[in-house]
Order: sequence, then C-alpha cells, then structure tokens
Amino acid sequence: MKVKIVPKSKVKVSRSSSSKYQPLIDAVRKLKPGGDALRVKYSDERELNSMRNIIYTINREEDKNIKSNKDPQNKTVYFYIEN
Repeated sequence: MKVKIVPKSKVKVSRSSSSKYQPLIDAVRKLKPGGDALRVKYSDERELNSMRNIIYTINREEDKNIKSNKDPQNKTVYFYIEN
C-alpha cells in the first residue's frame, strides 16, 4: 500500500447532505424579522435538541438571530425572528 500526503484542497467532497431536518432548514431560511413564526412538532427532547442545534448553526453561519419557544404540553416548538 502506498500512502501519500496531499493538500486537503485536492480532496473532492461528493457527499450530499440529505437530512431529515432539511424541510426545517429550508423553512427557517425563509423567516423574516417581525414576520410569521414557524411551528414544528417534536416527539421527544432529543429531537428538540437536534432541531435547536441546527438553528444555532444557521444563526452562527448566516449571522441571523432566530429564536425559539417551546410548548411542552403540545410538544411544539416555535421559531421566529424578532424585529
């Protein structure tokens, strides 16, 4: 076996991102400040944490300020952007 070190820029990434949260990501990117909120149902706290981590990543990468509130009785979370 031959091993050779190459620059990372030469490595092609062909993996496509298919996530079960892709509809959430697409919908969150359409939110406008002072506009509508996004209501999402979740099944357990673990799923809620995953969704919030995605939102935190979008906030950091796209310099947005998406906030969330949860309704634990109905297992629903709301995402919105304040004015």
